[in-house]
Amino acid sequence: MNRLYTDLLIKIIANTIYGSGSQVMDPSKVGQSTPFNREDRLNGRDWPTVAHSMAGIKRLTNLRDLVQRAVDEDVPGDFIETGVWRGGCCILMRGVLAANGVTDRKVYVADSFDGLPPPDPENFPADRGDRLHEFRQLAIDQGQVEANFAAYDLLDDQVVFVKGLFGDTLPGLKAGPFALIRLDGDLYESTMDSLEALYPRLSPGGFAIIDDLALPTCRQAVEDYRARNHITAQMHEIDWTGGWWQKSGN
Repeated sequence: MNRLYTDLLIKIIANTIYGSGSQVMDPSKVGQSTPFNREDRLNGRDWPTVAHSMAGIKRLTNLRDLVQRAVDEDVPGDFIETGVWRGGCCILMRGVLAANGVTDRKVYVADSFDGLPPPDPENFPADRGDRLHEFRQLAIDQGQVEANFAAYDLLDDQVVFVKGLFGDTLPGLKAGPFALIRLDGDLYESTMDSLEALYPRLSPGGFAIIDDLALPTCRQAVEDYRARNHITAQMHEIDWTGGWWQKSGN
């Protein structure tokens, strides 16, 4: 793999090169921004105005390294992210495949492409009171994400878009096995729907990445799913909110 290419790709996706500012995290202040803060961008603590990911350098680097491991270790399957925003993490996954000359694996890009859904507290009490659906800054339509892929010359038939709420689209998705799943759904419902639909299709030795463990809703879903399915694999910390584990080879 051309490490220099993927290092540069990470910097461009996070936009640490030009250092664009950050959106104000308030649903009533769409369009307002604050100056670029390199430390926040390193740790994925801001919502960039221009960058194609809010995951930050540490989580992007982790993703690059685990995709590379999946390729190097011949873990069978494709790659998927649930909750893609502007598509940066999926662009990076496709870029790593390109850097390795891999043509027989796909990257699945799953999102509502209309922001987060309102909470469903009757069925998922942990999500009661969540307000992320009010943040229209999180609603990026599919056409814009496709254009972002195209800007990197990475939009091709190895990229598959899956539009809709995870509970509707993922159970019947004709895809898998997966070598890596990356979940960025924020809510308990979104995280649980993704785990239930995708984790059984994750190959032994494959990687599960969780973006939002700092959110109690997401962490509770992950802990509940792992406990119910007797998953004891070590959770590795990436930064203040990201974590990952490797699925047992048994």
